[in-house]
Amino acid sequence: MTGLPRMLGGAVTPDAQTLEHVVLRALAEDIGELDVTSAATVSDETRAVATITQKAPGVVFGLEAAEAAFLALDPDVSLERLGSEGEWREPPAPVLRATGNARALLAGERTALNFLARLSGVATLTARCVHAIEGTGAGIRDTRKTTPGLRALEKAAVVAGGGTNHRAGLYDMVLIKENHAVLAGGVAAAVRAARDAFPELALEVECRTRAEVDEALQAAAPQILLDNMDPAELREIAAHVAGRAELEASGGIGLVQLRAYAQTGVDWISIGALTHSAPALDLSLILEPLP
Repeated sequence: MTGLPRMLGGAVTPDAQTLEHVVLRALAEDIGELDVTSAATVSDETRAVATITQKAPGVVFGLEAAEAAFLALDPDVSLERLGSEGEWREPPAPVLRATGNARALLAGERTALNFLARLSGVATLTARCVHAIEGTGAGIRDTRKTTPGLRALEKAAVVAGGGTNHRAGLYDMVLIKENHAVLAGGVAAAVRAARDAFPELALEVECRTRAEVDEALQAAAPQILLDNMDPAELREIAAHVAGRAELEASGGIGLVQLRAYAQTGVDWISIGALTHSAPALDLSLILEPLP
């Protein structure tokens, strides 16, 4: 299959073809055959300057997608970034300036803002989580709970917020979950089968009990996923494993209790909410006509 997200340097990165495809589909969804309001009220000769401003505290990400939206509608548009991606900023903060055909700027406005707001929201929530566990030695990972079609962009936003990408998809890492283990005949059997089939791939196995953790250790699983355990259980298992495998905690861990989980001795905390529930960052676009 083509167009799959790929891990580059430990991070999922969207390629140019994927970005273009996603942006063009978003524009087609919004504009259809014609932006009738702009066609009726704005001369095709009118030029303008559009300024996007960050209106809430957070981390901006998604400028490349926003720029691609404007460029697709006006190849001659002039673009100027007014702030850096991946840095926490307080509002009001200018983000991007686009100068070009007014109709094109109006037609691309919502698509550009949608990408920016969504991806900046992911980066911002990630940054909040990373800050919450600072100094504990644990890291924040994302999951596959992403918006269909936007995985590479959303995972890139996680990295911009200071988080770490887990697998890009089902194809680049073995992650044995409860159902796999049941069908394979147990945790150890599943680990051995996966090692035989794909020895070159990273491997992680989900364990629900200490007995399953021991099975995973005996099978030399390098990473163990501890799902839906409380901090006391995690602390006990971390002491028992004692560095023999990397440990990841998951299962509805929210921002409020995040630090307590990070202090248990696990190496990673995976948070699906980074990509499935991040609130959009508030941004606005103001257009000024040029003489």
